[in-house]
Amino acid sequence: MRLSALQTALEAYLLTGNSEASPELLDQIHGSAALPAAQGLMIYHNAYRTRLLSVLREDYPALHRWLGDEPFEQLALAFIAAWPSSHFSLRWLGEKLPKFVSSYVVEPQLTPLLELTELEWAFTLAFDAPDAQPLSLDEMSRFADEDWTSLTVRLHPSVNWLRLQRNTLEIWKAVKAQAEIPESTPLQTPLECLVWRCDLACHYRTLAQPEAEALRLMASGKSFPDLCTTLFDEHGEQAPLLAATWLKQWVSEGLLLRN
Repeated sequence: MRLSALQTALEAYLLTGNSEASPELLDQIHGSAALPAAQGLMIYHNAYRTRLLSVLREDYPALHRWLGDEPFEQLALAFIAAWPSSHFSLRWLGEKLPKFVSSYVVEPQLTPLLELTELEWAFTLAFDAPDAQPLSLDEMSRFADEDWTSLTVRLHPSVNWLRLQRNTLEIWKAVKAQAEIPESTPLQTPLECLVWRCDLACHYRTLAQPEAEALRLMASGKSFPDLCTTLFDEHGEQAPLLAATWLKQWVSEGLLLRN
């Protein structure tokens, strides 16, 4: 068997749920009196899965604790079987877990499970997102009049925007604090939640609906004067001050890049 064919056969063996190697593969692997080929391959097969499970536990610690050891392992093994690792880096192993959950779980468990999975993966994406220089308060303090009238921005590439329908954030926070985990319950009003990276650390916060709508407007490419005009209909003469207050907060948090 050529080396490339042997590598392909070994890969196929590792990706199956069956730890018993085929006779064709066993013919190519040389064991010893102390460790026969079949046993050595089985150890490698099990160790590979153990490593994958370990990575998923690290990527989804809140999901792991919320579900418990056995249910989490069942979910993880089913996911690994359906979406075998295809990237050279284990960092991307759990990327498709939210999508898998959507097809593997049904309501009423689906929504809370999916939201917690998406929230945890958002932190991973934020941490590894490309670097970009955000707009700073110092830069904004030197704006001329024409800078304000033409100011448009976009979200920093690390920003992930989630809309939560349940108390998923409270469950995640309880796990982080090693506190008692609350029951998953629906919220009266969906919660807008941002997850992003700033100064090499991941952050999160929730937004009230008016602020969320204002940030969406700016992130869509509308100018700062457009934001003030939109806010004027509801807030009147207070609109420019409100827009400036929100803009200052978004900039101080490192959420925005200047176009």
